[in-house]
Amino acid sequence: MRFLNRILTIFCLMALIGCAAPAQFENMIYKQTPDNAFDPELRGQVEVDAIQGGSETNPLWVSKISNSTFQKALEESLSIQGLLANEGRFNLKVTLLKVEQPMFGLDLKVVTSVSYILFDNKTKKVLFDKIIDAAHTATFGDAFDAVTRLKIANEGSGKNNIRTFLEQLSELDVSSGKVSLIN
Repeated sequence: MRFLNRILTIFCLMALIGCAAPAQFENMIYKQTPDNAFDPELRGQVEVDAIQGGSETNPLWVSKISNSTFQKALEESLSIQGLLANEGRFNLKVTLLKVEQPMFGLDLKVVTSVSYILFDNKTKKVLFDKIIDAAHTATFGDAFDAVTRLKIANEGSGKNNIRTFLEQLSELDVSSGKVSLIN
């Protein structure tokens, strides 16, 4: 009987702990169109540099957002908006500065801080230079185990960050020369 209790306890702990899974780019894609339309000069003209600052997930530790995952989500989001280009007039440099994650809890809130810098290759001007902070909280109702909740919170925070960037980018007026979105 004691042996069975030990086995059951170990099984329950393994089920609760689980292995960390990385954030999936599909869950970070922002598909809705912002309220404001994008400046026509941005259409099909935004090229994304290799993203920096992300971290690979160690299955024995916690879920992370990798550079390649965030880049795929951002590029797909830009593509949905009709902005993405392989070689465009505008160059977007993105750096994942920080991903704040809780160590434990029922409701897990993740905050991503991402730097977005948009250059105009034609005029050599910086048109957009902002650090965007975005949060997402995954609750016990989203997933039973904390490992999955943290992954959901990472993905939600990444998606909210991309959404906020696109909303602010939709306010950019390239054609008039107004550079109003610089910190």
